[in-house]
Amino acid sequence: MRSLAAVCCLSLLAVALLAGSAQARTVKGCKIKHHTVCHHKNLNGQDLRGAVLHHSVLHHINLRKANLRGADLRYADLREADARGADLRGANLKGAKLHNYTAPKKKSSAAQKVVCECGHWEYANFDGANMAETANMGARMEYATFRYTTFEGAMFTFAVLDHADFTGATLIDTDLGWASMNYTNLTSAKLIGSELGHADLTGATLTGTTLGGSTGCSTVKPTGILNGLGCAN
Repeated sequence: MRSLAAVCCLSLLAVALLAGSAQARTVKGCKIKHHTVCHHKNLNGQDLRGAVLHHSVLHHINLRKANLRGADLRYADLREADARGADLRGANLKGAKLHNYTAPKKKSSAAQKVVCECGHWEYANFDGANMAETANMGARMEYATFRYTTFEGAMFTFAVLDHADFTGATLIDTDLGWASMNYTNLTSAKLIGSELGHADLTGATLTGTTLGGSTGCSTVKPTGILNGLGCAN
């Protein structure tokens, strides 16, 4: 019995040590765990698949071409991150801050001061990711892919989404006001109750796009594609 108890104790100790070592994983000076503080680090090209980084401080971090497939980035602070070409397929970014953007009091006035600590997410892959409640105002997301990605209550005001691919994406109550969406692919995307006011959709593809309850005052759009997209009352 004593030997059995000793074996059990050793097994539990081994499990605890393994768990501790997993929690203490450090990559390029960045401790990979939730609520970590890891700003201004260089994680260029690192394998961070499935990393648990929710509620972490990750602003000004270099994530170029990093593999973040399936990562948990809920409510992470990613202001001014450079994630060009990063793989975020299936990642959970609910509530994450991908910017720190202060819009002018009068959007039509260039004289108003605009502060934008805009992240770089060009060519990033967000396919199948959860981006509900994400703050992406002013973010640079040219050529990013959001195929079958879920957005609910997300903010893309003044974001640059030229040539981005939203094929099959679901955008519920998402604010795309004043966004640049030149040649964006919205094939089969569902925009439910979303705002497109003053967005520029020049050259956009909207084959099979659903616009249930969405509004778009002064939206620049392809001729005949978004007819009937009215203004909010």
